[in-house]
Order: sequence, then C-alpha cells, then structure tokens
Amino acid sequence: MKIKPTPLTAAVAGAAAALAWPLIASHSGTPGGSWGIDLIVLTLLAIALPAHLLVVGFERPAPGAERKVDTALLKRIAVWLAVALGVTLLRSAMGG
Repeated sequence: MKIKPTPLTAAVAGAAAALAWPLIASHSGTPGGSWGIDLIVLTLLAIALPAHLLVVGFERPAPGAERKVDTALLKRIAVWLAVALGVTLLRSAMGG
C-alpha cells in the first residue's frame, strides 16, 4: 500500500498524535511521567512512525538529483504541528 503524504494526511497525523499522547503518557506505568522504555516505544509506534509515514513519507530523491528545500514537506510539517496544537487546545478547553 502506497500512501502519498499530503496536508490532509499530515493533519490526520497531527490529530492522532495529540489524541494519543495523553493516553500513552497516562498509561505508561511509570510514576511522575518519567521516561521509561515502555513510554519511549509506545511514543515511537503510535506517534513518530505514523507521523513519518503521513507527513514525511518514505520516498527517496533520485540519485544525483539536485538537493533543494522541499516546500511541500515544510507545509505538511506546519499542518501537522498546527492540528496537533489545535486538538490539544481544544481538549484543554473541554476539560480533558
């Protein structure tokens, strides 16, 4: 299955990360929110891997291709972070 990263997939990744992180942190089993191995692994699997797939993608530039700023990637990163922040603020406003 090939998923092309777009601003919409970046928005989905941002919303998923913002919703998943509080659940992962609260169920990590470590007192005081310390960074145990379970929290790190869950963060990588539930947030980092989907974010990479849906925001960055796995395509490599062609060998010998000119390296330049990927503005589409920068836009997807901005959407990802903006949606994650928006969902977090919405959850806070709703008392969750």
